[in-house]
Amino acid sequence: MADNESVTSSSTATVTPEATKPTETRRWADVAEEADEEQERAEASLTEVNLDSLAIDESTLGHNTLTDPDDSIIEAVTSGDTPYTSAKRFEDLNLSPELLKGLYVEMKFEKPSKIQAISLPMILTPPHKNLIAQAHNGSGKTTCFVLGMLSRVDPKLTAPQALCICPTRELAIQNMEVLLKMGKFTGITSELAIPADSANYIPIHKRPPITAQVIIGTPGTICKWILARKLGMSQMKILVFDEADHMLAQSGFRDDSVKIMKSITKVNSKCQHGIQSALVLLFSATFDDSVRAFVSKIVEEIFATDYNQMFVKKEELSLESVIQYKVHCPDELSKIMVNVVVNYDLPVRYDSPSEPDYEVYLHRVGRAGRFGRKGAVFNLLCLDRDDMIMAKIEKHFNHQITEVAPWNSEEEFQVALKNAGLL
Repeated sequence: MADNESVTSSSTATVTPEATKPTETRRWADVAEEADEEQERAEASLTEVNLDSLAIDESTLGHNTLTDPDDSIIEAVTSGDTPYTSAKRFEDLNLSPELLKGLYVEMKFEKPSKIQAISLPMILTPPHKNLIAQAHNGSGKTTCFVLGMLSRVDPKLTAPQALCICPTRELAIQNMEVLLKMGKFTGITSELAIPADSANYIPIHKRPPITAQVIIGTPGTICKWILARKLGMSQMKILVFDEADHMLAQSGFRDDSVKIMKSITKVNSKCQHGIQSALVLLFSATFDDSVRAFVSKIVEEIFATDYNQMFVKKEELSLESVIQYKVHCPDELSKIMVNVVVNYDLPVRYDSPSEPDYEVYLHRVGRAGRFGRKGAVFNLLCLDRDDMIMAKIEKHFNHQITEVAPWNSEEEFQVALKNAGLL
């Protein structure tokens, strides 16, 4: 299977779960790619905010906050006679006040993107039908399936009810960050299922059964938890595959993905009559013809239900709307650039956002000055917390880090590169 057993503490949606790190290079789902975003932790009462005041006056909007072109051609193919109406506002989706507050206050959303406006009614409208959806990166597809998971969970039921499977550890962590922000006011619990490092490793037979309501992780860890009967499927209401083209490609994680699907249907088939099978959402930025055909086949065969589809027309996936450049660099410049790291977001611990993640920082910095060459690292201090984090990093590594000031001085950067021996 794809990854080692993981140990992460169950947490409510207001607490960031501990992220563990692999100690060796393994296959794709195990690689630790770092993407950190500071999470706010302050509790806030729903009575403190008037939800009616959170909606955005569309007449005041000067821009769309998502990279979703207005002229995107989206093809939606619905099954059956269920009527779906495009959502102009999040209020049109019959969401709970807690979720609306998460969207407006934490996510800072103004209105649904075009992808969200079309897909969310299909995800949230009964009878809930499986969905195979293709959407541009940056169009808001993560919000679609995270909102789908949060809306299906019963906060009073202490059992796994929503499962999101990702091909990489980095993507699982990113999706968890979105879920923690969006679900901050719901009280819904969540847990990361990703590989553990040696310091946090607990043998699978010693860890308690999972009680968190939303699980996000990589396929190998999830399969091991299921096989060891630590992750129950009997209450599972929604199953999400992010980057489904990789998850179900022959060269990807097809075997583990199919095992997880079958484990859910096996439990559901033993339940009393009338229990609806888990809703399945498959999202990806691309689907080649072979993967698309397999996805359709597997959903029909395993879940034996009809499904809706949403695809961006092929012509919209071209590079015609992207301005590209190619630069012929002199050999001297190429030697410099391969030894420079720009650290634009200082890594912090997910379980303690005020503390640096020293292992991740060392991993990033280690990309400069490889094989005995000289190197330079530029740490961009953009957030209020960054000065404090940087000071802790300097103390931890007993290494003074020189400031480049002012930040927009080309001359100062040239001096820095010369001091590093790169100019």
